[in-house]
Amino acid sequence: MIPKDPVMLLSFVNLKLRDFYSSLDDMCREMELDRKELEKKLGSIDYVYDPGCNQFV
Repeated sequence: MIPKDPVMLLSFVNLKLRDFYSSLDDMCREMELDRKELEKKLGSIDYVYDPGCNQFV
């Protein structure tokens, strides 16, 4: 289960990307997450995915 609160979600996702996944697509596929929904939720707090550093910034 992933956090529902966007700030907690940001921390959770960036930790997973940093420690376990080489890309957002890999993480979403493995964890069965909807990438568009994830990006929308984190976009609501002004964060976007940066593939260069593999983090939401």
